[in-house]
Amino acid sequence: MLERLFHLREKGSTPGREVAAGCTTFAAMAYILVVNPAILADAGMPREALVTATALGAAIATLLMAFMANLPLAMAPGMGINAFFAYAVCIGMGVPWQSALALVFVNGVIFLALSLGGIREKIVRSIPPFLKAAICAGVGLFIAFVGLKNGGLVVAHPATFVAFGDLTRGPVALFAVGILLTCVLVARGTPAAILISIGILSLAGLFIPDAKGAMLTSLPKNPVSLPASIEPLFLKLDFGFLLREPFKALPVILTLLLVDLFDNLGTLIGVTKRAGLMDEKGHLPGIARALTADSLAAIISSLLGTSTVVSYIESSTGVQAGGRTGLTAVTVAILFLLALFLTPLLLAIPAVAVAPALVVVGITMFSSVAEIDLHRFEIAAPAVLTILGMPLAFSISSGMGLGIIAAVAIALFSGKGRENLTPFTWGLGAIFLLHFAEPLIFRWLGM
Repeated sequence: MLERLFHLREKGSTPGREVAAGCTTFAAMAYILVVNPAILADAGMPREALVTATALGAAIATLLMAFMANLPLAMAPGMGINAFFAYAVCIGMGVPWQSALALVFVNGVIFLALSLGGIREKIVRSIPPFLKAAICAGVGLFIAFVGLKNGGLVVAHPATFVAFGDLTRGPVALFAVGILLTCVLVARGTPAAILISIGILSLAGLFIPDAKGAMLTSLPKNPVSLPASIEPLFLKLDFGFLLREPFKALPVILTLLLVDLFDNLGTLIGVTKRAGLMDEKGHLPGIARALTADSLAAIISSLLGTSTVVSYIESSTGVQAGGRTGLTAVTVAILFLLALFLTPLLLAIPAVAVAPALVVVGITMFSSVAEIDLHRFEIAAPAVLTILGMPLAFSISSGMGLGIIAAVAIALFSGKGRENLTPFTWGLGAIFLLHFAEPLIFRWLGM
């Protein structure tokens, strides 16, 4: 049955490897069960119900991706989008969260229309192969940077922006050891290397205190709990704001749409390229089904009562562990459902235990930079801007935008590199340019 559903032999995988990969991905993204409710609760939403909505949204969307597209991609409420939802829309604009959910729903419907119309697939195909390699490398640098930040090895600094962390602190030292341990296990080809590393570091956290003196890993007294009711959030959409003030709602929908579109595309390209699922032309077979699945996920998230569900870059940790099919995603979905009952135990995994996995996966994804012909400046400039833009702007979509605009500008004004671009690529550059200029445009329009 598994072979018929997921074509494991064709993808060069096994059930055991897929399950281990799913466990790895889940361990890397389980933090969303805590972080998403904490952020959205600031908008006045009930926190207990948000835990349930987060887990259900992630599970349902990930199952859609598994069975519709047979990809090892996990989905959950997107980081960044949830902050925009809570702080910019609800708190900054004073929009009730029920009305904000309605805007997420409209965004999802537009998303679905673009997918079914084939427009999103044409956008993916319009990105030149060298930029796809740069996106993969940039995403790798981005998640490695996130891992270094989460582990405390890179910290904020008022003068130099970032600085090296304090290795004399127990958590930072454990994280540094964890990077070396994970690198050694991966280099040796150890099966489920990342998952083993997370387990070892979590056990070590039982004996290492954090800054407040508490142990990094604290086993809960009761690891099992019943999930909270989703009733306070379910189907609570209010379209009143959209109907009363469409000109205020339009910029919100546009921002949601562009961030969803390009963050999802960046993740999809980065993860599937790393998994070796693209063909020799850099195209992903069956991409239309994947794009339809994440469009449906955006709609479902609004109905459940959470911000937009998106593809998660942490899926790359599962790909590194050997995940190649939708069975990896099914495993993640099952674990999200189990998390409704085992949340206290799963949340005992400290951040420093997961952070080395992000760094190591980032290193492996960055290797795609070798596919870029850096001796040709018209290729090197857009590629490097893409790679640097993602971690430095802390945005996958912003890095993509910088690279595509640079490629179009160079082709337009120097005549070089035009053979790499299609009419859709030129249009994509114009869309990104408008997106970056969006605040200025709306300021001029008095919106």
